[in-house]
Amino acid sequence: MKTSRVLRILAGIAIVFGALTVFSGGRALFGSAEARASVGNAVDFVLWFNFSAGFFYVLAGAGLWLGQRWAVWAALALAGSTALVALALGFHVMGGGAYEMRTVGAMALRLSFWMALALVALRSLSEGKVFHPA
Repeated sequence: MKTSRVLRILAGIAIVFGALTVFSGGRALFGSAEARASVGNAVDFVLWFNFSAGFFYVLAGAGLWLGQRWAVWAALALAGSTALVALALGFHVMGGGAYEMRTVGAMALRLSFWMALALVALRSLSEGKVFHPA
């Protein structure tokens, strides 16, 4: 059976999103002094999480594109771990820690995307539309 069109589109977006995340996170973490300064009041644990997660975005996106069952669980894990980091960011902000509002927005976008992707993937799996044994 063929992978659903919506899931394929989301998987492609995940791959591109992951590559951009690795690039921008790597630049913020390892780039020039100007690049590092441009992130402003970055929250270190969020920056490191997003950079690391970017590699998994690409991997999960590729797995979903190829219809691999493990990729559904990877998408769920990414949604869950992003939720936990967003919660930790919330505590950081409520505790008076320095942050950028764009970080809050980016975490909301990441969480929404991975929750939606995980739900579409789970639905496709339960309907038997997509997945091949890994």
